[in-house]
Amino acid sequence: MKILSVAIPCYNSMEYMSNAIESALICRDDVEIIVVNDGSKDKTDEIGQKYAELYPDTVKYVYQENGGHGEAVNTGLKNASGLYFKVLDSDDWFDKSALVKVVETLKELHKSGENLDMMIANYVYEKPSANKQNVIRYTNAFPTNKIFRWYNVKYFYPQQNLLMHSVIYRTQLLRNCNLQLPKHTFYVDNLFVYEPLPYVNTLYYLNVDLYRYYIGREDQSVNESIMISRIDQQIKVNKLMIDSCDVMSLKSRKLRSYMIKYLSMITTVSTVLLIKSGTEENLKKRDELWAYLKTKPELYKAIKHTLLGTFMEMKSKPGMKVISTGYSISQKIFGFN
Repeated sequence: MKILSVAIPCYNSMEYMSNAIESALICRDDVEIIVVNDGSKDKTDEIGQKYAELYPDTVKYVYQENGGHGEAVNTGLKNASGLYFKVLDSDDWFDKSALVKVVETLKELHKSGENLDMMIANYVYEKPSANKQNVIRYTNAFPTNKIFRWYNVKYFYPQQNLLMHSVIYRTQLLRNCNLQLPKHTFYVDNLFVYEPLPYVNTLYYLNVDLYRYYIGREDQSVNESIMISRIDQQIKVNKLMIDSCDVMSLKSRKLRSYMIKYLSMITTVSTVLLIKSGTEENLKKRDELWAYLKTKPELYKAIKHTLLGTFMEMKSKPGMKVISTGYSISQKIFGFN
């Protein structure tokens, strides 16, 4: 059994998928690479098959009818045989020296009999269009280089969210929580991280800059105008997160607090995009989203008490301007989108 399965969802990825695959091949004796072709119409099939032929003991190539990013992740998980599971988007890549350290650490922990549920590593926003890099580290939030539990977690800064880029889950844990991402839906990476969190008891933070997150392409799903055009999918994910578990009944105060923070962030993004679209239809969707959240009164109250949640239901034009301006400032500070 390999220590790590890396699923690479690909859709019309011929221009950049080789870079993602090559970045994981540095540890091919210990890493299983699952290339999932999500019904591409370019040469993704040819490239995926080529790597499977060149590295039959490392690369699995799977073709599926187009089901979207979430279904490609589902397929990757279904085909994973490694002890741990990581998603690498086809336009991103791993830092090779960091991946070596991650694999070595996972092997050492497994050899010593440690039962680790989730590893966290740093990720880097790579924005070539602006010649900028922004590293997201967690040194203030987590103990370093040791197994810890939620009660050991310290304070998260606003930009320190656990994204798909930063987490590696134990494969069986994902199966135990019956993780099944929705088809034909963008932004499911938030569900991928959020849904399994209540099942996580043991964590490990490795302070290496593993995941290089390419950002800034005009056709990218996190481009603001594209996100607004797909706002119904963002709302769908938001609601699935609200319903995924009874957050307020979680025994761990630190876990409960983090999940409220995460859900507050996603609800803020949904709200701001609905406001920035400028249509009456989307303003009604904003009100409907918050009405949906109110069906869980304790959770609603907790989110309203967060810094982000305080302003989100403001309906006056000056209030909505404040929300949009604050969001734009956050984009510049934290380098997302």
